[in-house]
Amino acid sequence: MGMKSKLKRFFELEDEFEEVEEYDERFVNEEIEPKRRSRSQQTKPQAAPQNVVSLQSVQKGTKVILLEPTTYDEAQEIADHLKNRKAVIINLQRISYDQAKRIVDFLSGTVYAIGGDIQKVGSNIFLCTPDNVDVSGTITEMIQEFEA
Repeated sequence: MGMKSKLKRFFELEDEFEEVEEYDERFVNEEIEPKRRSRSQQTKPQAAPQNVVSLQSVQKGTKVILLEPTTYDEAQEIADHLKNRKAVIINLQRISYDQAKRIVDFLSGTVYAIGGDIQKVGSNIFLCTPDNVDVSGTITEMIQEFEA
């Protein structure tokens, strides 16, 4: 088979025929020339079942955890939530500035390690997300829109 016919066959420019042997029971002992059917006359093969994912199952798996740590020791618990692919909102308003800074530094490293993101969403409030959560826009843009 030449390259030209292969290209025609690939792009279906040339009708393909499939040989189908049909027998008449009266002439079983005689040879009968096989009949040819064009591709359009052939029965289409059944499509293989496709993978279907329920959107409800995807939504049930996504969680956002709200936390207000009171000590630096709770930073590891927050990091564990992130490792389990859960978004975390952290309110650091009830903790000293030094400890809040240490927690943010620790979580910044954690988020970097898992390929996630950390964003400030308010005064001493941060959103930490793993790599499976996309966050678009920023809070400061929204505040500027209301002031204008």
